[in-house]
Amino acid sequence: MNDSGAALPWLVVRHDGNGARYRVGRYATQDEAQKTVDSLRGSGPEQLYSVERVSQPAR
Repeated sequence: MNDSGAALPWLVVRHDGNGARYRVGRYATQDEAQKTVDSLRGSGPEQLYSVERVSQPAR
């Protein structure tokens, strides 16, 4: 599997207070990614997470 996003097009991204973004993981479905975000929101200090779709490369 490569990093093109074809097989795992959904990202979970954590945003910190300084505007930096960190990729938490890649997922096959939006539902899988959202479940990860839901589980992360309840732990530790307040963090902002988002689910994003990887854009498909132009052909």
